[in-house]
Parts: sequence; structure tokens; C-alpha cells
Amino acid sequence: MSNFDPFDFNQAIPIINEDTEFFPLLSQQDEDEMSNADLPESLSILPLRNTVLFPGVVIPITVGRDKSIKLVKEAYKGDRIIGVVAQENMTIEDPTFEQLYQVGTVAMIIKILQMPDGNTTVIIQGKQRFRLRGLIQNEPYIKAQIERFEEKKHKANREFNALISSIKEMALQIIQLSPHIPSEAGIAIKNIESPAFLINFISSNLNADLEFKQQLLEIADLDKRASKVLEQLNVELQLLELKNQIQNKVRGDLDKQQRDYFLNQQLKTIQEELGGNTPDLEMEDLRKRARTKKWSKEVNEHFGKELDKLARINPAAADYSVQLNYLELILELPWNYFTKDNFDLVRAKRVLDRDHYGLEKVKQRIIEYLAVLKLKHNMKAPILCLVGPPGVGKTSLGKSIAKALGRKYARMALGGIRDEAEIRGHRKTYIGAMPGRIIQSLKKAGTSNPVFVLDEIDKVGSDFRGDPSSALLEVLDPEQNSAFYDHYVELDYDLSNVMFIATANSLSNIQPALLDRMEIIEVNGYTIEEKIEIAKKHLIPKQRESHGLQAKDFSVRSKVIEKIIDEYTRESGVRGLEKKIGSIVRGVATHLVMEDPLQKPIDATIVEKILGAPIFDKEYYENNEVAGVVTGLAWTQVGGDILFIESSLSPGKGKLTLTGNLGEVMKESASIAMAYLRANASEFDIDYRVFDKWDVHVHVPAGATPKDGPSAGITMLTALASSFTQRKVKEKLAMTGEITLRGRVLPVGGIKEKILAAKRANIKEVILSKANRKDILEIKEDYIRDLTFHYVSEMHEVVNIALLKQQVKKPKQLLQDEV
Repeated sequence: MSNFDPFDFNQAIPIINEDTEFFPLLSQQDEDEMSNADLPESLSILPLRNTVLFPGVVIPITVGRDKSIKLVKEAYKGDRIIGVVAQENMTIEDPTFEQLYQVGTVAMIIKILQMPDGNTTVIIQGKQRFRLRGLIQNEPYIKAQIERFEEKKHKANREFNALISSIKEMALQIIQLSPHIPSEAGIAIKNIESPAFLINFISSNLNADLEFKQQLLEIADLDKRASKVLEQLNVELQLLELKNQIQNKVRGDLDKQQRDYFLNQQLKTIQEELGGNTPDLEMEDLRKRARTKKWSKEVNEHFGKELDKLARINPAAADYSVQLNYLELILELPWNYFTKDNFDLVRAKRVLDRDHYGLEKVKQRIIEYLAVLKLKHNMKAPILCLVGPPGVGKTSLGKSIAKALGRKYARMALGGIRDEAEIRGHRKTYIGAMPGRIIQSLKKAGTSNPVFVLDEIDKVGSDFRGDPSSALLEVLDPEQNSAFYDHYVELDYDLSNVMFIATANSLSNIQPALLDRMEIIEVNGYTIEEKIEIAKKHLIPKQRESHGLQAKDFSVRSKVIEKIIDEYTRESGVRGLEKKIGSIVRGVATHLVMEDPLQKPIDATIVEKILGAPIFDKEYYENNEVAGVVTGLAWTQVGGDILFIESSLSPGKGKLTLTGNLGEVMKESASIAMAYLRANASEFDIDYRVFDKWDVHVHVPAGATPKDGPSAGITMLTALASSFTQRKVKEKLAMTGEITLRGRVLPVGGIKEKILAAKRANIKEVILSKANRKDILEIKEDYIRDLTFHYVSEMHEVVNIALLKQQVKKPKQLLQDEV
């Protein structure tokens, strides 16, 4: 229903005075009198543009047309009776007789009001319907002949009463649901007694167009008119209920938004009082920081979009902090910010020599890199991989390189990492998402060209969460890492200026594709002389400072340091040595505090008093009084070592027994050596029948330690040849090399570590493959001055060098003993 006007429910009766302010509702009697009143033959016709007047209903109309104003004023001076007819086309300013509907309503002018804006408002009341018969005049206004509109006689019955009751009930529901209709309208409807007037009253106020209301006016049957009104009321009620549902839902959302808004405003005020940053200040701070960045157009546009997204998020929402953290990361990353490299090669070499004793090959490679970078200025950073046993300074070497280059230092420990997201990051959609450790380390370093150490790259694992070593392929490829993609950052980041240095103990566990992208540099173990120098220059000052001692409180001679190295450590590096020195320093500090200072400098007696009895004996060779015992050289994870291979003969059927926890490759070396001796028995003056009459047992001591590899091949051969020929092995001799069935001696690895182990064991002569001569040339001449090297290519050369001419028991006598 449309909005009610005060005049709509204070309906006038036919007899009314000008001074009347209250218009009572029509009773049934009033309606009967009004409908039975005589009609004049002609009436002045007032066209209505956008409304329809129903009998008994009072409405105000605004009169603006000159003809209409003249008609109203003249009628008001007379009997105040006019005819009101709606015009078919409301857009026509001056309608003619033909442009009016044929059915209208006789109206009585109740009052004329002159409004402040100059318009004239006329209050009229409908009387009864009429039909136009013909035109009398057009000027100065329309006057026409009329006739009574014949209405069908109505008889009240139960069905009609129910219909009227439904109309009244539905109208009251609409009034109750509509916020714009005053509650007094419901009182008016309840007090209407006449069904016809009720239908006219509601028809006048329906929310329908003029054409529909004109149809209602022209329906002569009251039952049909009531049904039509009820149908329209039902449509209005459904629309109103739907509208209220939508409004209630929207109002609920708006109420929540307003509540959040007011709470945020209060929170902002509290934060301002406490001196904290409000969301608006945070946004402005982000924009201000962004203007200082030297990033590309792509990054700048991406940041702007993400910042706009943050502005649309409610600060109280959980996504706000996630988005804010993301933007903070983008701002804190060192986009296109580089530290200046120091190309002073003399200074760089001095820094490397000062921080690390030895490691000449690694230092030389860094100097070469600096030299090329100084010449080209745009060389992509190489990927270096330092491979060597624990404790030789691979990780600390990265710090020295950063210091020499004048770059920032970043380190990432890869040991045990099994999740690819640790490298590439998580997508922002995940709860607790964060960037990968590559991006995190660059953010921490604050520059895009740090020295980045990837520690323990051979310890990377893989499982159902991905393979981190595969994710490192892009990072460590100079041709691809200029556009490294982190899942969290969602932008390409240039890693081509980062100098990556990977460290590993062994190359066997590194993925081949990853290994192919790196330049391998072997970092071998230290000699005793190097360890003594490292202890003097680095380890002792470091331990002395960390334990609060002065230089005058602690000093130790080189011979005592050598004793610690030989008798308390077995390693290629110096980590164990540092621990022992630390123990001695703590002992000295304890005695100093207890006012019982030890003598200076520290001697061997004090070392044994603090560290206890020596853990290791100096590995001298087994005596050479017994044939079949040979010393070999081996490589282990902690450096070089020596091992003894023993062989003995016993009467039997030629069975070969191997013990000592040997691997398959080492067992195969023993079989090859045995086969070679059988095939070349005459060359070594061995009766071939010996191989079928005596069992051979080969044992490698330290049976609890697994041993494998081909490098003990020539040692196995020498041990077996010594047993079968009963010729003793030369004193203070060690050997290493792989053998073939044809009698060739092949090169092996780990030569430097093995030579250092030989020196520790007081070896004087070493047998090697000719192909290993290049490895010996890389060792400083001072370290190998007292060693004699024999380079061989055939097995018989090994036997001729290693075995003495003197025989303990002749081979022929072995057969006689059997008889």
C-alpha cells in the first residue's frame, strides 16, 4: 500500500463546513445517501495526471494548469461539485476530451489551500462514479455531459464477508510490516463499516499504477472488485516481506560493520593516546618506505596492489596481520642493494692467510675469482663446494672470504632438512606460511650480494614433503638463479650476485645434478706441522681469551702441542685438538684461581696430569720378523689412517679365508691378488702346488670397524706374496693402490690424508701408483721431505720393492713339511 495521508483516514461526509478540521469516516448510511444522490446532466471536468479518485475517499491534489486553477476557483464559488477523470497519458500537459478515460468520479471541493511555494492544493472528496457521454466545451476548461455509472446490485453473503475480512486482515499486516505507514491507518481500517468504502479506501492507497486503479474504478461488480484488490494486496504483502528480509539482512551486516567501525575508531584513539601506530599511520608508513626502495617496475606494481588489498581488509580481521607481514617482508628484502666489493687482492690474500693456515688451493681460487671480477665487473658469482673431513675449517672459511671481499656473511645449515618448503617457502594461503630460508637469510644479511654458506649440503634428506636438494638446483645454477621464485614472495628474486659456498664431508651423498652445478674444491686434512701452527696462532689465543686468561698465564711449546696431537687426537681437522687445548686451559685456570699456579710453560707432565694417560699410541709398524704382515694406508671420514694386513698359511686344501669386517670390494681385492699370484707363481719363485696344499687366512685388525674400498689391493698382494715366498716386508714401508687381474696398479684418492697418516706412524717409504704422482706434487715439499715415494704401474714392481731377499722359510720347504 502507498503512504497514507492524514486526509486519507479522516474521510469527509457530503455535508461539511469550511471550518471543519476533523473528517469522520463514512458509515453505511452515508454511503447509501451519497450513491443515491441525483447527478447533474453536465459537469466541469478536472483531468488528473497521476491518480484516480474513488467514491468516499478524500485526497489532496496540486493544481498547476491554468485551466484547472480557473475551474477549481469557479466551482468553489458555486456548488463545489466537479467531475474528476484520469487522463490516459500522464505526459500530456493539456489533454483533450478524447484523451481522458470514460469513467470518473463526482467530487466535492472541501478546501483550497495556497501553499508557500505558490502552488495551489485542493482537497476533494469522491462522491459516486459517472460515465462521460459527450463534450460540451473545451474552453476555458472541459465541460461534458455525464450519466450515472450503473453498479451491479450486491447481496452480502458468507463468502463475501470472508473476502472482506481477508482484505482487512491483509491490509493490517501490510500496515504493520511497512515502516512508512502510520499506525493510525490501521485504526481507520478497523473502524470502517461499509465494505464498499473499505474497498475504495484500500484501492486508493494501493501501491499500483494508474491503469490498474482505473480498472478497479470501472469494475461494476463489488465481488469482482474485492477479489481484484485482495489479489493485489497479496502481491504487495509478499514483496514487502521479501523486502523486509533483505533489509534485515543488510541491516545486520551494516550493524556489524558499524560496530566494528566504532570499535576500530576507539582502538585507533587508544593507540594514539598510547603512542602506538594506527592502521592509517601504518599504511602511510608503508607507502613512505616504498618510495625509498630501488626496486623494479614489476615489484613496485605488485607492492601497490598488495597495499591496496591491505587497505580493504578490516584491521580486526586475521588476514590483516598476514597481509601486513607480507608487505613488511617485501620492504625489508634488499632489492637491488649491493655492497661494494673490495678488489685489493693483496689485502684479500692477507686476510685469508691470517684467518686460515694452509688451504692454499682454496685461497688461490678466491684470489682468481676476485681478479676476474675486478676486470669484468659483471661476472656471475661461482658456486664453490668445499669438500673435506670435519674440523678443517670449511665453514669458517666462508667468513674469511666474506671479510676478504668486504661482503656480508650469511649461513644456512642444511643438515637434516627434508622439506622443500624450507628452501622455496610456503604459499601465503597456508596458516603460518613464511618465506624459504634463502629469502630469510638475504633479509637478515640486508644485501643482495652476500657470501652465502650452504653448510653440510651432503646431509640434505628427502621424504614425502619433497626433495630439498632438487629445490637447490635452481638456487645453485648461475644460469637460472637470476630469477629465483619463492612461493611466499611470489616474485622473482635475483640471486646471481650471491656468492654461494657449499660445504660437504663427502660427495657420494650429493645428487649428481646438484654436483654438476658446483665447482668442487678439496679441503684436505692438516699435517702435524700445520696443526701446531694453527694451535699457536688461533686455537690457544681463542681458548685463552674465552677462559679469561692472559698471555703470561698460559704458554706451551711446540713439542708439547705435538704430543697432544699425536697421543690425544686422531683427526684430519683441529676440532678435537681445540677441545683438548680447552681442557688444559681450564685446568690451568683452576689452579690459578686456587692460588696453586702450574709451571710455565706447560710441559708433557702437566698435559698428562690434566688430560690423563695418552689415548693413542704412536702407530709404528709391526715388526718385520714375521712374513705376511704389511702396512697399508686408508682414508676415513675423519682423515687418513694406517691399517695392518696379516696373512698366514696352514695345511689344508687351498681355501682363502678373509676376516676383519671387510666390505665386498675389499674381499674382491684379496681374490684378485690370490688369482694373480696363482697365475704368476713362477715369476715369484713359488711352487704352484703350494696353493692347493695350504689354506690362506687374511685378517685386517680392528675387526669392529667396517672397512671397504679398492685402495688396499696392493697391500693384500704384498701380504699374500710375503706369506707364500716367506720373504719379510721392508721396514717402515706403507702402500696404497688398486690392482687389476692383469697385474696393473691403479690410482686411488685421499692421498694427502694417507700421507699425513704415514708421517704420524713414522713411515719412511710409500708405494703409490704412477698416476698419483700429481697428488704428491700438490703437497708442500717441507711436509714430505723425509719420505721416499716409489711410483709403480705393475704388481711385480710392488713385490720387488716391498719384499726383502731374505727368506724365513723357503717355499720348497713348505712342501717338505707337508710330507
